[in-house]
Amino acid sequence: MTPNPHAYLRLVRGTIRSAELIHFVRHLLRHIPGQVFLFWDGLNTHRSKKTRAALAAHRERLRAYRLPAYAPELNPDEGLWGWMKGYALAGQCPPDWETLEHSIRVALRRLRRRPQVIRSFFQRSPLSF
Repeated sequence: MTPNPHAYLRLVRGTIRSAELIHFVRHLLRHIPGQVFLFWDGLNTHRSKKTRAALAAHRERLRAYRLPAYAPELNPDEGLWGWMKGYALAGQCPPDWETLEHSIRVALRRLRRRPQVIRSFFQRSPLSF
């Protein structure tokens, strides 16, 4: 998510590996002009040698900051997923991956039309964005 506000998403079946993460970061760099700041949790993929090397190649536009090991209150993405699970997708029990993916994409499109909701995820964090 970005505080401007916008939300980007890439769904991955199974475990997120460095290759998927690097692909997504490159996607962000293509679609977001100017400086990009990433705030990450402690996921192993975020800290891998392969990921760090790929990020270093984009050092002029990209900065990555690591959040504390367990601090969901600092991470605006936690607000997004809480909203998705508690509001946008509440009560759904999709029978398969495709239905779940479709539901998430529809919910994200609705969220993009509500910039004040995206901003609220950043406002609830004590960090300054």
